[in-house]
Amino acid sequence: MDRRQSVTTGAGWRAPIEVATSLGEELRRAARETPDLIFLRMVDGAWSYAEIDARSDAFAAALAGLGVTRGEVVSLMLPNSPEFVVAWMGIAKCGAVAAPLNTAFLGSTLGDAVELAGARILVAHAGFRQAWEPVRRETPRIARVVLVGGAPAHAGETSWEAFVSGAAQPPPPPDIAFDDPCLLLYTSGTTGRSKAAIIPHRFVLGQAALTIEGLGLRRDDVLYCPYPLFHLDAAVMTLVPALLLRAVAAIGARFSLSRFWDEIRALDATVFDFMGATLTMLWKAPPTPRDRDHRARLGWGVPLPDWAPDFEARFGCRLVELYGSTETGTFIFTPLDAPRRPGTCGILHGPFAARLADPDGREVGAGEVGELQVRALAPAMLAAGYYRDPQATTAAFRDGWFHTGDLLRRDADGYFRFVGRAKDVVRRRGENIAAAEVEAVVETHPEVVACAVYGVPSELTEDEVMASVLTRPGSALDAAALAAWCAQRMPRFMVPRYLRFVDGFARTPTDKIEKFRLRAEGVTADTWDREAEGHRK
Repeated sequence: MDRRQSVTTGAGWRAPIEVATSLGEELRRAARETPDLIFLRMVDGAWSYAEIDARSDAFAAALAGLGVTRGEVVSLMLPNSPEFVVAWMGIAKCGAVAAPLNTAFLGSTLGDAVELAGARILVAHAGFRQAWEPVRRETPRIARVVLVGGAPAHAGETSWEAFVSGAAQPPPPPDIAFDDPCLLLYTSGTTGRSKAAIIPHRFVLGQAALTIEGLGLRRDDVLYCPYPLFHLDAAVMTLVPALLLRAVAAIGARFSLSRFWDEIRALDATVFDFMGATLTMLWKAPPTPRDRDHRARLGWGVPLPDWAPDFEARFGCRLVELYGSTETGTFIFTPLDAPRRPGTCGILHGPFAARLADPDGREVGAGEVGELQVRALAPAMLAAGYYRDPQATTAAFRDGWFHTGDLLRRDADGYFRFVGRAKDVVRRRGENIAAAEVEAVVETHPEVVACAVYGVPSELTEDEVMASVLTRPGSALDAAALAAWCAQRMPRFMVPRYLRFVDGFARTPTDKIEKFRLRAEGVTADTWDREAEGHRK
């Protein structure tokens, strides 16, 4: 059965590519149409559409043999690998729901995420055994572990090879609806328990189609992502757009500054994405004669710094900014056929409506800061809520809008400017200071690689602004000079009172700095105090 549908909205937007109803159905179509073309490419191998389709059929058959049916959750704890892709596609073909765990989760954080999913089957890599094995012992519901990259050590464990090779013919495809859940994507758990956004099949396929249109992706592209497949960027905005285009998804094991361009060359990538400080690290690495020795034509991500034109000239590829989140996908894109507007992340695109509102829910005017709220004008194009968390769902999806928690400005002609997270604002002596705005200025200093800004308690109540800063190796930059740099480029009330130089940051697998650790450390003995003009004692 080949039920083809197009994503259409009340506003008249139509996806540029006709998509199937479900993810598994789309893979079957691709395998029929282009069986020998490469779908997945990694440094250690490449797999065709037919190979991924056949392997995921075998995985689906093995799941069916265990009684997995439509709507059941299957947990994954896997690195970027062909097994991750095969498992997700096989789970989708069963009508079940993949719940990929953040591979950095440990202890109670991992236990909470596993308990939330409630899965009886865990597909896990042996390299993460120290993390998941204690959780499995404490979670009797997990009856079977499909083990990748190692030999079974306990009852209830089955090697990946034995699990897949022992499968019978796959059962007939279940009647999967476009609004059935396809993924549970965990939101950041750095400040509390993780929530799991329910991502429908239509969201996955429709967002991939929107990404193709918004970024001008082509069938001859090789889409490269070095970030984890449990994240939206790699799974929904890299792997699935390649699937719809019948193009190549090139997945890296992880982001590495020293290996980035070598991997771009090895995988023959034409498009890549960036996030957080990764672009800054690439830019501030010493120039080499091979800076333009690659086929990459486009890089997309956030944030886009002021020196983006210089990056483009040096590396010979275009950079574009956009906006999105786990719950919404990306719905704000920078127009590719218009001049760049520095500081903006684009205009509204696709089957969505958006507004900016103040804390009382009143829409703000052009140029004013407000929380971004969004709703879909087509069914199942947003997350369907948070799994087994009605309170969080009600709090985020209310009054007909999804409340993103992000602060933005909108120009009179519809261009959006990201200001920061509503919860990442420092309240200092009556002023609300967006940490992202301070970070953006500090990171313009040529010696600064990355910066994290956060609030620390003040003797005058409210907070003081503190910045932890990572500089280039061998840099002689001192705190007083950096504070003077900031004072020339931002209002005095925004200039950090406290500056601390660090050797590195603890980061999530999606390269976000774990600020909660920095806040917990607070003002340390090696912190420079602008008001005391020296280090704290």
